[in-house]
Amino acid sequence: MNTLKAKVDYLNGEILKGNILGAFEELYADNIIMQENNDAQRIGKDVNREYETNFVNAIEEFHGAEIKSVAVNEETGTAMVESFMDVTLKGYGRVARTQVAVQKWEDGKIVFERFYYANN
Repeated sequence: MNTLKAKVDYLNGEILKGNILGAFEELYADNIIMQENNDAQRIGKDVNREYETNFVNAIEEFHGAEIKSVAVNEETGTAMVESFMDVTLKGYGRVARTQVAVQKWEDGKIVFERFYYANN
């Protein structure tokens, strides 16, 4: 994984295989900042690990997912990933969503990731 594109493709592959938490541990920096749309930022790996763990544990049924498009700027360390997921979440119901994740990478790790999606 010498290029940012290779790292992004690897991350996407791990997520599609269901290894969300393993990929998080491997590819997200300790000082990671994550954000959903315009919600408050979640700062630090511990806070974001808890959020990701809660999401994974809330999946009652997995119906499908795909990567629709990827854009990478090797010079700025920026990646944008358009993806689709279809899951049933415990206590919430079925969620079928297309989203765009904008990622900032430094030293082979994601230091910032913001998700953009419509709340249907």
